[in-house]
Amino acid sequence: MRITFLTIFPQLFDSFLASPIPQRAVKKGALEIEVVDIRDYSPGSFRHIDDSPFGGGPGMVMRCQPVLDALSAVRKAHPAPASVSAALSPAGAVFTQKTARRYAELDHLILICGHYEGMDERICRRVDEEVSIGDFILTGGELAAMAVADAVIRLLPGAIRPESTGEESFENGLLEYPQYTQPAVYDGESVPDVLLSGNHEKIRKWRLKESLRRTLLRRPDLLADRIPADEERRLLEEIRKELQ
Repeated sequence: MRITFLTIFPQLFDSFLASPIPQRAVKKGALEIEVVDIRDYSPGSFRHIDDSPFGGGPGMVMRCQPVLDALSAVRKAHPAPASVSAALSPAGAVFTQKTARRYAELDHLILICGHYEGMDERICRRVDEEVSIGDFILTGGELAAMAVADAVIRLLPGAIRPESTGEESFENGLLEYPQYTQPAVYDGESVPDVLLSGNHEKIRKWRLKESLRRTLLRRPDLLADRIPADEERRLLEEIRKELQ
């Protein structure tokens, strides 16, 4: 797949592009990345990409012409049967692991990074969707775009080992179980005995139970629409009794 970032600060992506996971996906042939400077599509020597909002108010707003011209040029240069343009915006739908998996199936994902007080509404009306990484405000959409891209890239073939993603938080609708490594005892706190037992069935059951416990305590909303299997139902009953 191809991921295109539309931004007014292309230098912010240098470290991201040099990081191991994107580089590995590129080397495996699973990914192409391009960073497009929106300022290149703004006419005049000053290349203005923002202006005061009509109707008054504080701050500046990104002008629609440079952004939409950049978007049009990218679409024409890389036509793809499965393509999505997404503007990073606090008003967008919340980005989830389900969204990441949908994006990972695309041929081309175009991420548009907002800035200042926001983007001209005509930009939002001409993109396929708006997406948010949470209920907070960033100075610009670059960090949010990198977060979205990272979540997508690690799902591509060859980016990381497939077994590394199967039991992660949100992949099965639950938070991931606690993890431990050496040393077995640190500052008087020991790794749970079951993880040292070598009994794979007991370890599997412990991990499922702890995954359910963590989800119940930290993200009960994830369980609200979940239809638990019989084993999960029994474990949840045990957990609720233990918490009483």
